[in-house]
Amino acid sequence: MRVRAVLAALLTAAASASAVAPAGAEAAAGTTVTGTTGTGTAAAGTAAAHVCDPADTAACMLPFPNDWFTVPDRTTATGRRVNLSPLATPRAGGVVPADPAQWNRGDGFSPGSAMLTRIPGLDLARTGAAPITDMARSLDPDAPIVLMDARTGERRPYFAELDVNAPESRRLLLVRPARNFREGHRYLVLLRDLKDKDGHALQPTPAVRRMLSGRPLGGTERERGIALRRTVRELNAHHVSTSGLYLAWDFTVASTRNLTERAVHMRDDAFRKLGSRAPAFTVGKVTDFTTGQDPYLARRVEGTVDVPSYLDLPGGPPGSSLHFGRDGLPEQIPGNVQKANFRCNIPRSALDEPAQPVLYGHGLMGSASEIDSEKLRRASQQHDLMLCATDWIGMSQGDIANVASVLLNVSRFNTVPDRQQQSYLDFLFLGRDLVQPKGFTADAAFRAPDGRPLIGGGLAYAGASQGGIQGTALTALATDFRRAALIVPGINYSTMLNRSVDFAQYETLLNVSYPDKLEQQLVLNLIQMLWDRGEGDGYAAHVTRDPLPGTPVHRVLVHEAFGDHQVANIATEVMARTLGDVPVRQPALAPGRKPDVTPFWALPSLTRFPHAGSGLVIWDSGTPAPPTTDTPNTAGHDPHGDTRGSAEAMAQLAGFLRTGLIADTCAGRPCTIPPQG
Repeated sequence: MRVRAVLAALLTAAASASAVAPAGAEAAAGTTVTGTTGTGTAAAGTAAAHVCDPADTAACMLPFPNDWFTVPDRTTATGRRVNLSPLATPRAGGVVPADPAQWNRGDGFSPGSAMLTRIPGLDLARTGAAPITDMARSLDPDAPIVLMDARTGERRPYFAELDVNAPESRRLLLVRPARNFREGHRYLVLLRDLKDKDGHALQPTPAVRRMLSGRPLGGTERERGIALRRTVRELNAHHVSTSGLYLAWDFTVASTRNLTERAVHMRDDAFRKLGSRAPAFTVGKVTDFTTGQDPYLARRVEGTVDVPSYLDLPGGPPGSSLHFGRDGLPEQIPGNVQKANFRCNIPRSALDEPAQPVLYGHGLMGSASEIDSEKLRRASQQHDLMLCATDWIGMSQGDIANVASVLLNVSRFNTVPDRQQQSYLDFLFLGRDLVQPKGFTADAAFRAPDGRPLIGGGLAYAGASQGGIQGTALTALATDFRRAALIVPGINYSTMLNRSVDFAQYETLLNVSYPDKLEQQLVLNLIQMLWDRGEGDGYAAHVTRDPLPGTPVHRVLVHEAFGDHQVANIATEVMARTLGDVPVRQPALAPGRKPDVTPFWALPSLTRFPHAGSGLVIWDSGTPAPPTTDTPNTAGHDPHGDTRGSAEAMAQLAGFLRTGLIADTCAGRPCTIPPQG
């Protein structure tokens, strides 16, 4: 109800606001864009940004992502830097352009970005493009769409779809990676042998034909033609035929450094200052329960942990941004401290045997109080787990107004992932207090009446929904735990949003600020570039392998709810591939349940138990399979929360958190759950 109230208020304000650009907007649009390097330091003397790509005139920034909108920069890890022009970026209300400053800190595009372009008359079925149900076809030698590593010639798998949310006249082709692109690599995109509904070949635009021939009209076409012909030569050098070419371009993926170094730096700087001490904390409230009051919990402890804040406002409230030092990295303003809330539920079982501490991540726009649900309290008691949570600031209940407001003008969207990166540090400091001998264990609130400690065992993480999405990034950064249970997670909000029933409320704001459905896809993929630093999409490649500096490798147990209405199954499975081809427990589903030609394509099978490693387990509540379009599943019961009420699922999860082993709790059959209330 609170979300709806906030959105209603913002919609009213947006409708009554004057549709006049703020003073200075026109002047800003005419300035030379200098941008910043990957570390945030201003880059001097760079060329003015390209405004539009003449190869696709349906919108100024198509095709996207595209190195046409970057410039060389020797100071970045990729050798390039994003250089968007305010003349090109989407305009809120058709008037106010998105300020590209935050994007121009990047040294490439999102590793999960979709390829976007407008192709009038395109019929994907007649063309033979790989659909979501048969991604293996994307690697066929004669595939009509090719995504290729420019250096190695490696083909990358994908699925192609048309945005059914848009009217036909504004419908984009979306080519989404089946596993994220390699960070820091440059990719070639080729569209060839495209057909309309009658099977007729689609011809390139006159501009593309001129640029291919080497006889462009001059100016921008001439420069773009040089780049186009270079891309064609590179494809040919990798033995890819460009006969029947409709369009080709290239783009560079942001480097690991650019995606993760802010969060890594904040972690390392904060823990260096902390040294061997436990983070300072304050216990604010202790509630003891009798069996009659709560059959599962003995005690609830609430308080705050002092965390260095790297945000630019005192205490880092909603809407604040990261504060950068001279080196372009986040810097703590002296004395700025985040009072990160915590809530720990101590199960009754801990009075007999100290409970294992588990950091818990809450769901979409929620709060730490999610651990008070009966399902989680019951599981805590059954498996002797002490769940401790803090708010995912940036996307918590207190952030609803800010998250909604940035959709009215995405120039401030960085405030969401900036607070999320601070939130990772909040969780890590809470975790340190759970394991440091002079932390929580030393406080009477975490001891039995006879003085025995109520905390025991190694630290682990569990998070559901948003807690699984953000938990992926947190796990990649964690040094105090090595096991994480990611419940109904996914990566890449630009893929998930249109496929989630939860997005409908927020989409009403986008429909006011960016009513053109074609432009909305550009907005979603633009904000993904910033969101990567504050969600699992920018970190998934560094969880189970290729760890970030100073970080161990981790094991993860991933639970997918088949037919999920809120986190699309495709986002979970792309995450599993990106994590390192995490094996999927077999038999995953009953025959015929998943419409894919090869269900769970490219994921190894997990058939031997107990399994000492990561794994993906599919839980089936009988919900119909999700649609094959970029729309939410609305059929049948929403299974999104069912695993938390399943004894088999929670037993598997608890065993994994305690031992690092995945047990088969489904007796060799597909894992099924009766629909939960």
